[in-house]
Amino acid sequence: MEEVPTFIAPPPLRIGSVQLNGNVLLAPIAGYCDVSFRLVARSCGGVALACTDLLCPEGVLRENKRSMELAATCPEDSPLCMQLYGSDPGRLCEAAKWAADHGADIIDINMGCPVDKITKRDGGSALLCNIPGTLEMARRVVQAVRGIPVTAKLRLGWDDHRLVAPFLANRLEQVGIAAVTVHGRTTEMRFHGTVRLDGIAAVVAAVENIPIIGNGDIRTPQDAKEMITATGCAGVMIGRAALAAPWIFRNVQTYLQTGQVPPAPSIEEKCRYMRDHFYNMIRFRNQRVAILEFRKRVSWYAKHMNPCRVLRDAMRVIDSVEDFESAISNFLQWRAQWDSEHPQYCETQQAEESETLAA
Repeated sequence: MEEVPTFIAPPPLRIGSVQLNGNVLLAPIAGYCDVSFRLVARSCGGVALACTDLLCPEGVLRENKRSMELAATCPEDSPLCMQLYGSDPGRLCEAAKWAADHGADIIDINMGCPVDKITKRDGGSALLCNIPGTLEMARRVVQAVRGIPVTAKLRLGWDDHRLVAPFLANRLEQVGIAAVTVHGRTTEMRFHGTVRLDGIAAVVAAVENIPIIGNGDIRTPQDAKEMITATGCAGVMIGRAALAAPWIFRNVQTYLQTGQVPPAPSIEEKCRYMRDHFYNMIRFRNQRVAILEFRKRVSWYAKHMNPCRVLRDAMRVIDSVEDFESAISNFLQWRAQWDSEHPQYCETQQAEESETLAA
């Protein structure tokens, strides 16, 4: 019988001068990964590095209201990466200096966003179509913030005819980029199809020393292990799966190290994460924003809290802090009664979510 190689977890990531305590990163999810959510994810454990939403250089340099909301941070939100997008080297350099002065431990240049409003301004994944200009811009940003690691997040290429990621990553390393994150799709694919592990592996093979971080389609700890095994990447970045389960970082990091998945959080713990998220929004924004956001955000948390129609229906019409608290407490009372009447269902759900698998 052929011996199956034993999986060995990669060592904790080191990005330039910044030593992280793990290999699992929170992606810069546009519209969702503000400081309020980042703090919840960090409190669950396993987040080696979290990233801000995409930051517009003009916005942060003018310190307009929306950009300051996106860039907001605090001492417990650490280590932190601030991600910038754009195509003007001069403004990117100035914005990188601003980020370094306002809490960024690492600065990332977005070279992967496929959204039209970004690419039509020659930012995001449009940078994959101008390799010389992109390399010169990256070189200038690295020089502008000496001492602060600069990274890049990119896609495999614009389309299947322009799979430039391996070549670009190699050259980015030469101009001083400290790490590269690769989403295993092309711009043309957007978020359709399946992430291409062979494409990420090609990027890993193209660089000498810098870590390559894999991104795309990681929904479970097993997905993360498969990506690392298949590509040789040094870590993984998780985005949308975290919106419904911010404890996924803890699960993935533990699974990589031990081959076991921790028990799923209880319903009470999940409600506590919701409460923390809600009050974080009040702290960093205001009460009205928290109320309006949670009318929508409840649908994400509800993905792992079924049955919870009582909670969803109540949360979608909240209009005050008191309404929020009432929605949570009424749901917990209802759920306790429901669980006592359906013990077999509860045990099955718990087992499915917290299934422990050998590496």
